[in-house]
Amino acid sequence: MVRRYLRLLGVQLKASTLQALQYRADFFTEGFTSLCWTFTALAPLFVVYGGRPEVEGWSFGEALLVVGWFTLLQGVLEGAINPSLTGVVEHIRKGTLDFVLLKPADAQFLVSTQRFLPWRAFNVLTGVGLFVYAFGLLGHGPSPLGLLTSLVLLCTSTLLLYSLWILTVSAAFFVVRVDNLTYLFSSIFDFARWPSTVFKGVGRGALTLVFTYVIPLALMTTFPAEAMLGRLPVTSLVGAVVGSVVFAWVARRVWIRSIGHYTSASS
Repeated sequence: MVRRYLRLLGVQLKASTLQALQYRADFFTEGFTSLCWTFTALAPLFVVYGGRPEVEGWSFGEALLVVGWFTLLQGVLEGAINPSLTGVVEHIRKGTLDFVLLKPADAQFLVSTQRFLPWRAFNVLTGVGLFVYAFGLLGHGPSPLGLLTSLVLLCTSTLLLYSLWILTVSAAFFVVRVDNLTYLFSSIFDFARWPSTVFKGVGRGALTLVFTYVIPLALMTTFPAEAMLGRLPVTSLVGAVVGSVVFAWVARRVWIRSIGHYTSASS
């Protein structure tokens, strides 16, 4: 069963890559545009740290690690998660989800892998480049244990992002138009470029709690950065793993229940 779905994923990836490479100029133009947007996004960091050695316990180099994780996950979100799941909304609106539900494979898997944008891999590479530059500023590299922990957290962060998108898209079964919700989610995700402790002065720390436990942005970028720096408590690592699994389980249950409310075009 697992081999079958891995083979199906490989076919979907190959089809998306071939489609993107049909227009190679567009491929590299989109990649270059992604790089420009990434470096433009660094501007606020230079403004905030101008003349300051650190902000809320984070030096410039350490905060750059958080931006690196944000950039990397943005590449994953916009290259692998967002393109497929936004297409689900159109399927529901037009009543064409039947073509997916009738196929002999899990519907959630099919709608989650129907389209990829390979040029967003530039964001992933840029994130890795930011890690190298940040550790160059800090004067040391990550420990092997810190690197291993951050790789585990990369998996949990991707699972959290995917689960949050499944929850958002599932709303389309009830309200049809969820464009505003997806825009809202993208705007909120922008806060993940900052260390979560930066927000502890807002609403007496309420915003930090929201970004840790309700919309777990801290688990996606701040925790992996702390793991690289070797200062992430074991309890936080366990909490991130357990939290991501719980989010995935809830998202799966919500998706299954939401399909029960689907009305096809022929109904």
